[in-house]
Amino acid sequence: MKTTVRLSILLAASLLGPACSLSASEIARDFSPRPDERQLPTAMHSAMTELPVITVGAEDADVIGSDNRALQAAVDYVANLGRGVVEIREGEYLMHDSLHLRSHVTVRGTKGKTILRKADSVVSALALDGDFGEQQVTVENPAGFEVGYGVAVWDDRAGGFHTTVARITGRNKNTFSINKPLMADCMVGNNAKAATVFPVISAYDTQGVRIENVTIDGHKGANAHLNGCRGAGIFLYRAFGTVITDCTVRDYNGDGISFQQSNDVTVLGCLSENNASLGIHPGSGSQRPVVRNCTARRNGTDGLFLCWRVRHGLFEDNQLEFNGRFGISIGHKDSDNLLQRNVVRMNESNGIFFRNESLGMAPHRNRIEDNIIENNGTDGGAAGIRIRGRTNDLVFRKNVIRDTRAESARTQTTGILIEENVGKITLDENTIEAAKPIDDRRKSGPG
Repeated sequence: MKTTVRLSILLAASLLGPACSLSASEIARDFSPRPDERQLPTAMHSAMTELPVITVGAEDADVIGSDNRALQAAVDYVANLGRGVVEIREGEYLMHDSLHLRSHVTVRGTKGKTILRKADSVVSALALDGDFGEQQVTVENPAGFEVGYGVAVWDDRAGGFHTTVARITGRNKNTFSINKPLMADCMVGNNAKAATVFPVISAYDTQGVRIENVTIDGHKGANAHLNGCRGAGIFLYRAFGTVITDCTVRDYNGDGISFQQSNDVTVLGCLSENNASLGIHPGSGSQRPVVRNCTARRNGTDGLFLCWRVRHGLFEDNQLEFNGRFGISIGHKDSDNLLQRNVVRMNESNGIFFRNESLGMAPHRNRIEDNIIENNGTDGGAAGIRIRGRTNDLVFRKNVIRDTRAESARTQTTGILIEENVGKITLDENTIEAAKPIDDRRKSGPG
């Protein structure tokens, strides 16, 4: 049928004369969709080969500036076009609020040379109770609180997810409006406080965000602490499909990288060091994370902390070292993960620690394979691997568990410590060098 139509057109053109004839090039051009063309999942157009690219920097850029406002302007501009890339020039950018990322926007710096530095924080007690759902706070000392700044509000009973992290949107003397409702009652009687602390980079309720080649300087000595459920150097909340590549987070007064309720997050080639709390913290039901080729070292607590309901994750080829508690911690409903080819060394307590959970909440069916676990327990005697709780069906295969230091300096005195309530586990082809290779305290003996 198509051939017949084309011949009819050519015949009509020849009959009508030269004025209506079609050139060979016009006849050959065919703009019809190719078989492999597909519309994007959430748009009524196919993938484009050219997307918006906006540069931002102190000079010679599309957006000129060296603080969070310039960065945010570039991100919001690209987001309003649907998707694209923000390229941050080399230099230091002072952050008085998070860089709030948007869906399908890539933020790209120059590795080691694009530095986002957390501004000094101020802290004040609340002068009035902050009520659940209220969108303002009244502070005793307003100095250092400014419109546009990021702010956190909490009290002694409102930690974790009950801490509110927001932006200041207006001021009336000592009272400041904020863009989010308070997540809990913050009572003067419970030492309620507000502080200009926030994640340096954050993504909330997004899809398809990418962060590349950016360094975060958390400046922890001049900042109040922010817990990892609501903050980190890089913090994600319901940020599905985020990819973080070749980023460094250092000296944040909290976690380095934290992602909560965020499925399919990938963290590649990142460094999290000298942060006050956890190095890398997937949690709150984040499913199918991938953490690969990352280093978490000299953080205040654990290098890698699998929080609640982290399942079907892949953690491979990472280094977890010199951290202030465990190299790796696994616990509440953290099941069906694969941890392989990691190096876990020189952490103050146990190298890998399975937390004490009841049967329904224990971290079942995790596989620990081809890892090197060495020289841990620097704060005193410890195990390379310690398993607590009513955990079942763990597999430990082809791991090297050892202490390579002089005998008088060895503190990883036990290879694998299996506590009383642990269920069936599989130990297969592990190489263990320790004063006590396996300390199995189950009444039934080895599983």
